[in-house]
Amino acid sequence: MSAELAEKLTLYLRRELAAPDLSVHDLSRIPGGASRETYRLRARFTRAGAAVERKLILRRDPPASLIETERSVEFRAYQAFFALGFPVPEPVALETQGIVLERPFFIMGEIEGAQAASVLAPDPYGSQREEVGRQFWTTLGRIAAVDPIALGLGDFDGAKRVENCWSHELARWEKVLDEDELEPQPIARAALRWLKRHPPPPAQKIALVHGDYRSGNFLSDAEGRIRAVLDWEMAHLGDPLEDLAWALDPLWAHHDPSRPGGMLPRAQSLALWERESGLKAEPQALFWWEVFASFKGLAIWISAAKEFASGTNPDPVNAFSGWYCLAFHNQVLAQKLGARA
Repeated sequence: MSAELAEKLTLYLRRELAAPDLSVHDLSRIPGGASRETYRLRARFTRAGAAVERKLILRRDPPASLIETERSVEFRAYQAFFALGFPVPEPVALETQGIVLERPFFIMGEIEGAQAASVLAPDPYGSQREEVGRQFWTTLGRIAAVDPIALGLGDFDGAKRVENCWSHELARWEKVLDEDELEPQPIARAALRWLKRHPPPPAQKIALVHGDYRSGNFLSDAEGRIRAVLDWEMAHLGDPLEDLAWALDPLWAHHDPSRPGGMLPRAQSLALWERESGLKAEPQALFWWEVFASFKGLAIWISAAKEFASGTNPDPVNAFSGWYCLAFHNQVLAQKLGARA
Protein backbone atom coordinates (compact mmCIF):
# COMPACT_ATOMS: atom_id res chain seq x y z
CA MET A 1 0.00 0.00 0.00
CA SER A 2 1.19 3.50 -0.82
CA ALA A 3 3.51 4.97 1.82
CA GLU A 4 2.42 8.40 0.62
CA LEU A 5 -1.24 7.64 1.39
CA ALA A 6 -0.30 6.35 4.84
CA GLU A 7 1.75 9.49 5.53
CA LYS A 8 -1.10 11.79 4.50
CA LEU A 9 -3.56 9.82 6.64
CA THR A 10 -1.19 10.05 9.59
CA LEU A 11 -1.00 13.83 9.40
CA TYR A 12 -4.74 14.14 8.93
CA LEU A 13 -5.68 11.85 11.84
CA ARG A 14 -3.22 13.55 14.16
CA ARG A 15 -5.29 16.70 13.74
CA GLU A 16 -8.72 15.05 13.74
CA LEU A 17 -8.10 12.88 16.81
CA ALA A 18 -5.91 15.44 18.61
CA ALA A 19 -3.14 12.87 18.89
CA PRO A 20 0.24 14.35 17.89
CA ASP A 21 2.06 11.02 18.22
CA LEU A 22 -0.45 9.06 16.11
CA SER A 23 0.89 6.64 13.51
CA VAL A 24 -0.94 4.64 10.85
CA HIS A 25 -0.28 0.91 10.52
CA ASP A 26 -1.49 -2.03 8.41
CA LEU A 27 -3.09 0.10 5.72
CA SER A 28 -4.61 -2.26 3.14
CA ARG A 29 -7.21 -2.11 0.38
CA ILE A 30 -10.41 -4.11 0.86
CA PRO A 31 -11.59 -5.52 -2.50
CA GLY A 32 -15.05 -4.79 -3.89
CA GLY A 33 -17.18 -1.69 -3.76
CA ALA A 34 -17.66 -0.09 -7.14
CA SER A 35 -18.70 3.29 -5.76
CA ARG A 36 -15.99 3.86 -3.10
CA GLU A 37 -12.43 2.67 -2.51
CA THR A 38 -12.31 0.99 0.89
CA TYR A 39 -9.23 0.61 3.10
CA ARG A 40 -8.56 -0.89 6.52
CA LEU A 41 -6.05 0.75 8.87
CA ARG A 42 -4.87 0.93 12.48
CA ALA A 43 -4.27 4.27 14.21
CA ARG A 44 -1.97 3.99 17.23
CA PHE A 45 -1.34 6.81 19.69
CA THR A 46 -1.17 7.58 23.40
CA ARG A 47 -3.84 9.31 25.45
CA ALA A 48 -3.54 10.15 29.13
CA GLY A 49 -0.38 8.06 29.23
CA ALA A 50 -2.07 4.93 27.89
CA ALA A 51 -1.52 3.25 24.52
CA VAL A 52 -4.56 3.41 22.23
CA GLU A 53 -5.27 1.59 18.99
CA ARG A 54 -8.27 2.52 16.86
CA LYS A 55 -9.28 0.18 14.06
CA LEU A 56 -10.67 2.29 11.25
CA ILE A 57 -12.10 2.07 7.74
CA LEU A 58 -11.38 4.66 5.05
CA ARG A 59 -13.92 5.13 2.24
CA ARG A 60 -12.48 7.27 -0.57
CA ASP A 61 -14.10 8.32 -3.83
CA PRO A 62 -12.55 6.49 -6.80
CA PRO A 63 -11.37 8.36 -9.91
CA ALA A 64 -14.67 7.34 -11.53
CA SER A 65 -17.78 6.16 -9.69
CA LEU A 66 -20.44 3.76 -10.95
CA ILE A 67 -23.32 5.74 -9.45
CA GLU A 68 -22.62 9.36 -8.55
CA THR A 69 -23.47 9.92 -4.90
CA GLU A 70 -22.54 12.45 -2.24
CA ARG A 71 -20.21 11.00 0.37
CA SER A 72 -21.76 13.37 2.93
CA VAL A 73 -25.07 11.52 2.51
CA GLU A 74 -23.61 8.24 3.75
CA PHE A 75 -21.67 9.94 6.55
CA ARG A 76 -24.70 11.90 7.80
CA ALA A 77 -26.83 8.76 7.72
CA TYR A 78 -24.24 6.99 9.88
CA GLN A 79 -24.19 9.92 12.29
CA ALA A 80 -27.96 10.02 12.64
CA PHE A 81 -28.57 6.29 13.01
CA PHE A 82 -25.50 5.69 15.19
CA ALA A 83 -26.90 8.28 17.63
CA LEU A 84 -30.19 6.33 17.70
CA GLY A 85 -28.41 3.09 18.55
CA PHE A 86 -28.91 1.40 15.17
CA PRO A 87 -26.29 -1.12 14.05
CA VAL A 88 -24.09 1.13 11.91
CA PRO A 89 -20.37 1.94 12.03
CA GLU A 90 -19.24 4.84 14.18
CA PRO A 91 -18.59 7.90 11.97
CA VAL A 92 -15.19 9.48 12.66
CA ALA A 93 -14.33 12.11 10.04
CA LEU A 94 -15.59 13.49 6.72
CA GLU A 95 -13.72 15.45 4.03
CA THR A 96 -15.80 16.66 1.09
CA GLN A 97 -12.88 18.23 -0.77
CA GLY A 98 -10.00 16.51 -2.53
CA ILE A 99 -7.23 18.39 -0.75
CA VAL A 100 -6.07 15.86 1.85
CA LEU A 101 -6.20 12.58 -0.12
CA GLU A 102 -6.70 13.85 -3.69
CA ARG A 103 -10.39 12.83 -3.53
CA PRO A 104 -13.23 13.20 -0.98
CA PHE A 105 -13.40 10.55 1.73
CA PHE A 106 -14.73 9.66 5.14
CA ILE A 107 -13.46 7.51 7.99
CA MET A 108 -15.50 5.27 10.28
CA GLY A 109 -14.87 2.68 12.94
CA GLU A 110 -14.21 -0.90 11.88
CA ILE A 111 -16.70 -3.59 12.86
CA GLU A 112 -14.68 -6.58 14.05
CA GLY A 113 -15.69 -10.23 14.12
CA ALA A 114 -18.41 -9.85 11.50
CA GLN A 115 -18.68 -10.34 7.78
CA ALA A 116 -20.98 -9.77 4.83
CA ALA A 117 -22.61 -12.63 2.95
CA SER A 118 -21.73 -13.27 -0.67
CA VAL A 119 -24.69 -13.08 -3.03
CA LEU A 120 -23.37 -16.27 -4.66
CA ALA A 121 -23.30 -18.34 -1.46
CA PRO A 122 -26.23 -20.82 -1.41
CA ASP A 123 -26.67 -20.73 2.39
CA PRO A 124 -24.52 -17.93 3.85
CA TYR A 125 -26.14 -17.83 7.31
CA GLY A 126 -26.38 -21.54 8.08
CA SER A 127 -28.02 -22.30 11.41
CA GLN A 128 -28.27 -18.56 12.13
CA ARG A 129 -30.53 -17.93 9.13
CA GLU A 130 -33.71 -17.30 11.11
CA GLU A 131 -32.03 -15.14 13.77
CA VAL A 132 -30.30 -13.01 11.14
CA GLY A 133 -33.55 -12.77 9.20
CA ARG A 134 -35.54 -11.51 12.18
CA GLN A 135 -33.01 -8.75 12.75
CA PHE A 136 -32.73 -7.93 9.05
CA TRP A 137 -36.46 -7.31 8.50
CA THR A 138 -36.96 -5.75 11.93
CA THR A 139 -34.15 -3.24 11.32
CA LEU A 140 -35.57 -2.33 7.93
CA GLY A 141 -38.96 -1.71 9.53
CA ARG A 142 -37.36 0.46 12.20
CA ILE A 143 -35.64 2.55 9.52
CA ALA A 144 -38.99 3.07 7.79
CA ALA A 145 -40.58 4.14 11.09
CA VAL A 146 -38.09 6.96 11.70
CA ASP A 147 -39.14 10.54 10.90
CA PRO A 148 -36.37 11.90 8.63
CA ILE A 149 -37.13 15.49 9.62
CA ALA A 150 -36.81 14.71 13.34
CA LEU A 151 -33.57 12.91 12.47
CA GLY A 152 -32.18 16.01 10.79
CA LEU A 153 -32.19 14.42 7.35
CA GLY A 154 -35.20 16.22 5.91
CA ASP A 155 -32.98 18.01 3.38
CA PHE A 156 -31.90 14.79 1.70
CA ASP A 157 -32.64 14.40 -2.00
CA GLY A 158 -35.85 12.67 -2.97
CA ALA A 159 -39.60 13.13 -3.05
CA LYS A 160 -41.09 15.69 -0.71
CA ARG A 161 -44.72 14.64 -1.27
CA VAL A 162 -46.26 11.19 -0.94
CA GLU A 163 -47.85 11.53 -4.39
CA ASN A 164 -44.59 11.79 -6.34
CA CYS A 165 -42.30 9.25 -4.66
CA TRP A 166 -42.69 6.83 -7.55
CA SER A 167 -42.22 9.37 -10.35
CA HIS A 168 -39.20 10.99 -8.68
CA GLU A 169 -37.31 7.70 -8.41
CA LEU A 170 -38.42 6.39 -11.80
CA ALA A 171 -37.10 9.56 -13.44
CA ARG A 172 -33.79 9.15 -11.59
CA TRP A 173 -33.17 5.67 -12.99
CA GLU A 174 -34.62 6.36 -16.42
CA LYS A 175 -31.94 9.04 -16.74
CA VAL A 176 -29.23 6.48 -15.88
CA LEU A 177 -30.63 4.12 -18.51
CA ASP A 178 -30.76 6.87 -21.14
CA GLU A 179 -27.19 7.95 -20.48
CA ASP A 180 -25.49 4.57 -20.07
CA GLU A 181 -27.07 1.95 -22.33
CA LEU A 182 -24.58 0.88 -25.00
CA GLU A 183 -27.11 -1.20 -26.93
CA PRO A 184 -30.92 -1.49 -27.04
CA GLN A 185 -32.44 -2.73 -23.80
CA PRO A 186 -35.93 -3.90 -24.79
CA ILE A 187 -36.87 -5.44 -21.43
CA ALA A 188 -35.77 -2.38 -19.48
CA ARG A 189 -37.78 -0.17 -21.86
CA ALA A 190 -40.83 -2.41 -21.57
CA ALA A 191 -40.58 -2.27 -17.77
CA LEU A 192 -40.26 1.50 -17.92
CA ARG A 193 -43.43 1.79 -20.02
CA TRP A 194 -45.34 -0.51 -17.66
CA LEU A 195 -44.22 1.43 -14.58
CA LYS A 196 -45.37 4.71 -16.10
CA ARG A 197 -48.74 3.31 -17.17
CA HIS A 198 -49.52 1.68 -13.82
CA PRO A 199 -48.45 4.14 -11.09
CA PRO A 200 -48.73 2.93 -7.49
CA PRO A 201 -50.91 4.58 -4.85
CA PRO A 202 -49.37 7.45 -2.86
CA ALA A 203 -46.81 6.48 -0.25
CA GLN A 204 -48.05 5.97 3.28
CA LYS A 205 -45.38 8.43 4.44
CA ILE A 206 -42.16 10.09 3.37
CA ALA A 207 -39.39 8.01 4.91
CA LEU A 208 -35.63 7.85 4.84
CA VAL A 209 -34.93 5.20 2.20
CA HIS A 210 -31.59 3.43 2.58
CA GLY A 211 -31.44 2.83 -1.16
CA ASP A 212 -29.43 -0.42 -1.14
CA TYR A 213 -30.71 -2.42 1.85
CA ARG A 214 -30.11 -6.06 0.98
CA SER A 215 -28.23 -9.23 1.65
CA GLY A 216 -24.53 -8.47 1.30
CA ASN A 217 -24.79 -4.93 2.66
CA PHE A 218 -24.72 -5.79 6.35
CA LEU A 219 -22.26 -7.50 8.66
CA SER A 220 -23.27 -10.34 10.97
CA ASP A 221 -21.24 -12.35 13.45
CA ALA A 222 -21.04 -16.07 14.31
CA GLU A 223 -23.88 -15.71 16.82
CA GLY A 224 -26.20 -14.35 14.16
CA ARG A 225 -26.16 -10.75 15.38
CA ILE A 226 -26.33 -8.01 12.77
CA ARG A 227 -23.49 -5.71 13.76
CA ALA A 228 -23.69 -3.08 11.03
CA VAL A 229 -25.87 -2.00 8.12
CA LEU A 230 -23.55 -0.58 5.46
CA ASP A 231 -23.57 1.38 2.18
CA TRP A 232 -25.98 4.24 2.80
CA GLU A 233 -24.58 6.27 -0.09
CA MET A 234 -27.86 6.13 -2.06
CA ALA A 235 -30.02 7.18 0.92
CA HIS A 236 -32.83 9.55 0.00
CA LEU A 237 -36.38 10.52 0.89
CA GLY A 238 -39.16 8.42 -0.56
CA ASP A 239 -41.65 5.61 -0.19
CA PRO A 240 -40.52 3.04 2.41
CA LEU A 241 -41.90 0.32 0.13
CA GLU A 242 -38.97 1.08 -2.17
CA ASP A 243 -36.50 -0.30 0.39
CA LEU A 244 -38.75 -3.26 1.14
CA ALA A 245 -39.05 -4.20 -2.53
CA TRP A 246 -35.28 -3.93 -3.10
CA ALA A 247 -34.61 -6.19 -0.13
CA LEU A 248 -37.18 -8.68 -1.49
CA ASP A 249 -35.64 -8.80 -4.97
CA PRO A 250 -34.84 -12.35 -6.14
CA LEU A 251 -31.23 -11.41 -6.93
CA TRP A 252 -30.48 -11.30 -3.20
CA ALA A 253 -32.33 -14.55 -2.38
CA HIS A 254 -29.29 -16.85 -2.54
CA HIS A 255 -31.05 -19.06 -5.09
CA ASP A 256 -34.17 -19.61 -2.94
CA PRO A 257 -36.87 -17.11 -4.01
CA SER A 258 -39.22 -18.36 -1.28
CA ARG A 259 -36.84 -16.89 1.31
CA PRO A 260 -36.01 -13.25 0.43
CA GLY A 261 -32.41 -12.44 1.27
CA GLY A 262 -31.85 -16.15 1.90
CA MET A 263 -33.36 -15.85 5.37
CA LEU A 264 -37.05 -16.10 6.32
CA PRO A 265 -40.12 -17.02 4.27
CA ARG A 266 -41.66 -14.04 2.49
CA ALA A 267 -44.84 -13.88 4.60
CA GLN A 268 -42.86 -13.85 7.84
CA SER A 269 -40.48 -11.21 6.46
CA LEU A 270 -43.35 -8.91 5.53
CA ALA A 271 -45.04 -9.41 8.90
CA LEU A 272 -41.89 -8.37 10.75
CA TRP A 273 -41.47 -5.31 8.56
CA GLU A 274 -45.09 -4.28 9.04
CA ARG A 275 -44.89 -4.71 12.81
CA GLU A 276 -41.80 -2.52 13.18
CA SER A 277 -42.66 0.10 10.58
CA GLY A 278 -46.32 0.50 11.49
CA LEU A 279 -47.05 0.43 7.74
CA LYS A 280 -48.74 -2.01 5.38
CA ALA A 281 -47.08 -3.99 2.61
CA GLU A 282 -50.13 -3.51 0.39
CA PRO A 283 -49.81 -6.07 -2.45
CA GLN A 284 -50.61 -3.80 -5.41
CA ALA A 285 -48.25 -1.04 -4.29
CA LEU A 286 -45.53 -3.50 -3.32
CA PHE A 287 -45.72 -5.25 -6.70
CA TRP A 288 -45.11 -1.92 -8.46
CA TRP A 289 -42.07 -1.28 -6.30
CA GLU A 290 -40.79 -4.81 -6.91
CA VAL A 291 -40.95 -4.23 -10.67
CA PHE A 292 -39.22 -0.90 -10.06
CA ALA A 293 -36.52 -2.61 -7.98
CA SER A 294 -35.59 -4.94 -10.83
CA PHE A 295 -35.70 -2.03 -13.30
CA LYS A 296 -33.41 -0.02 -11.00
CA GLY A 297 -31.13 -3.06 -10.88
CA LEU A 298 -31.00 -3.15 -14.67
CA ALA A 299 -30.04 0.52 -14.79
CA ILE A 300 -27.21 -0.08 -12.32
CA TRP A 301 -25.88 -3.13 -14.17
CA ILE A 302 -26.09 -1.33 -17.52
CA SER A 303 -24.09 1.51 -16.02
CA ALA A 304 -21.58 -0.99 -14.63
CA ALA A 305 -21.15 -2.59 -18.04
CA LYS A 306 -20.48 0.80 -19.60
CA GLU A 307 -17.89 1.68 -16.94
CA PHE A 308 -16.04 -1.59 -17.52
CA ALA A 309 -16.28 -1.54 -21.32
CA SER A 310 -14.97 2.01 -21.52
CA GLY A 311 -12.12 1.30 -19.10
CA THR A 312 -13.32 4.11 -16.83
CA ASN A 313 -13.64 1.71 -13.91
CA PRO A 314 -12.02 -1.70 -14.61
CA ASP A 315 -13.11 -3.26 -11.31
CA PRO A 316 -14.10 -6.89 -12.09
CA VAL A 317 -17.33 -6.42 -10.12
CA ASN A 318 -18.50 -4.17 -12.95
CA ALA A 319 -17.88 -6.90 -15.51
CA PHE A 320 -19.76 -9.42 -13.35
CA SER A 321 -22.64 -6.97 -12.89
CA GLY A 322 -22.91 -6.31 -16.61
CA TRP A 323 -22.95 -10.02 -17.32
CA TYR A 324 -24.67 -12.04 -14.58
CA CYS A 325 -26.78 -9.43 -12.79
CA LEU A 326 -28.01 -7.82 -16.01
CA ALA A 327 -29.15 -11.16 -17.41
CA PHE A 328 -30.75 -12.10 -14.09
CA HIS A 329 -32.88 -8.97 -13.85
CA ASN A 330 -33.84 -9.17 -17.51
CA GLN A 331 -35.28 -12.60 -16.78
CA VAL A 332 -37.03 -11.46 -13.58
CA LEU A 333 -38.68 -8.54 -15.33
CA ALA A 334 -39.71 -10.62 -18.35
CA GLN A 335 -41.47 -13.03 -15.99
CA LYS A 336 -43.14 -10.29 -13.94
CA LEU A 337 -44.37 -8.36 -16.95
CA GLY A 338 -45.46 -11.53 -18.71
CA ALA A 339 -47.57 -12.52 -15.73
CA ARG A 340 -49.37 -9.14 -15.91
CA ALA A 341 -49.82 -9.10 -19.68
